Amino acid sequence: MRTAFIGLGVMGFPMAGHLANNGHTVTVYNRTASKAQDWCRKYSGKIAATPEAAAREADIVFSCVGNDNDVREVLLGENGALSAMVPGTLVIDHTTASAGVARELATAAAERSVGFLDAPVSGGQAGAENGQLTVMVGGDEDDFRRALPVIDCYSKAATLIGPVGSGQLAKMVNQICIAGVVQGLAEGLHFAVKAGLDPALVIESISKGAAQSWQMENRWRTMVDDEFDFGFAVDWMRKDLAMALDEARRNGATLQLTSLVDGFYAEVQAMGGHRWDTSSLIARLK
Repeated sequence: MRTAFIGLGVMGFPMAGHLANNGHTVTVYNRTASKAQDWCRKYSGKIAATPEAAAREADIVFSCVGNDNDVREVLLGENGALSAMVPGTLVIDHTTASAGVARELATAAAERSVGFLDAPVSGGQAGAENGQLTVMVGGDEDDFRRALPVIDCYSKAATLIGPVGSGQLAKMVNQICIAGVVQGLAEGLHFAVKAGLDPALVIESISKGAAQSWQMENRWRTMVDDEFDFGFAVDWMRKDLAMALDEARRNGATLQLTSLVDGFYAEVQAMGGHRWDTSSLIARLK
């Protein structure tokens, strides 16, 4: 496939690399041009000066940027990618954004006879680097089937959840669940230390039972050691939880724990932890 990849952050950089390593032609665009240059030094591909230029000859255009306004800018803005796309091509947006902006972008794409999939990912930087992301997809089934062999380059599982917007809604479910699990793990570890227990022995024991989770397996040690300078930033988690809480106000869902944990993350930000990993919830307990 001839592909364009717009957005070379901690996720997009390795994802675009997997496309190149699997034989796809890749043209990259990044707002900070030096990242695109770094990418081309590591992988085989070309640099475009604008999203429009990147998309001009692409069969599939991928975007992985920061938020609703960012994805609007790179797809719909001046020199946006969509303006260069011909009928029959496909946009796959990996940004974690709102379901509303996904529907907005899908409508704009449909006016040009271009397909659109909202496809946020889970698995963090390590998942992107190892090609082991989980992808939640909203959109047309035929578009999904066409995209799946390409998405498989950097994912371990991709699931079509429903129509456009469903991928973003599923990602909100993902973040809601993570928030609760991390807070529970933070309190459990805090309790273990206060009770005079060896956290390593406790985790060795309970991780073999019903308390086991990805967060426990991958974050308990750094939580105990106050190491948070890595991973998925608190600022980004608060952005995601704000979208979930906003959506809940529209659909009538009750998110009491999510709202509470969002407030805890605000306390972590006030401690200077804007870029700390989400596991830093334990810091406020200490």
